[in-house]
Amino acid sequence: MSLTTEQKNEIVSKFAVSDGDTGSPQVQIALLTANIESLQKHFKDHAKDHHSRQGLIRMVNSRRKLLDYLKGKDPEAYSSVLEALNLRK
Repeated sequence: MSLTTEQKNEIVSKFAVSDGDTGSPQVQIALLTANIESLQKHFKDHAKDHHSRQGLIRMVNSRRKLLDYLKGKDPEAYSSVLEALNLRK
């Protein structure tokens, strides 16, 4: 369900703005997207897992807030993140 360390490191290296960057909005959005995708696969087998669904909704809301922040702060980075993660807006 959760991401392995290797998967996280791969995502961080792909979306990092500078060396050692783990907290930029781009990295956080990418990590949340990967977690959301893994939870969606989980719900195909476990449709009645409502506790995890609450966590999913919390993650989606957090990603939406980060995307809104990035859109206001740096529109070019916002559009590149949407394109790289295949998110629609």
